[in-house]
Amino acid sequence: MPKITAHHICRVAIFAAIYFLLGLLSPIQTATLKITLSSLPVVLAGVLLGPWSGFAVGALGELLGQLLRYGLTATTFLWLIPVGLRGVTIGLMRGGSPLENRPVKLYVVCFVAALVTTLTNTPIIWLDSVLYGYYSYAIVVGALATRLVTGLVTAVVVTTIAIPLCRVLRKVM
Repeated sequence: MPKITAHHICRVAIFAAIYFLLGLLSPIQTATLKITLSSLPVVLAGVLLGPWSGFAVGALGELLGQLLRYGLTATTFLWLIPVGLRGVTIGLMRGGSPLENRPVKLYVVCFVAALVTTLTNTPIIWLDSVLYGYYSYAIVVGALATRLVTGLVTAVVVTTIAIPLCRVLRKVM
């Protein structure tokens, strides 16, 4: 667990704000599919700051997005879990030496985190669709393969961007 200082809280808040902004700039978003680079700050926070900071960045950024897009709903806080788990997964799997110096491991870690995120999203999509009356087998289960592929492709893109950013941020931080 990192030492909680004002400086650390500011880092988490900045990464969460970047997550929120990147989420707003999603080029493609449907009921079950979202293509965005918003997971980049979660990856950076997980790698640089640790698992709980990664969770906080994802959860706070997603909370802002949920509140401004949909308001407070019965499932608002459930949507924080998948992206928070991405940060925890990356933070826990980072190991001892900097991940940006081991790109293959960082790709594997981000692939695992993308799978965790997608598989956690699926029951939340199901519950949300049942509660709000838009349930369809095609939305919940039928789109799972598409969401998995999209998550893995996004993980490759985000990891490719994250490697040089981690190197720069580690020097600055």
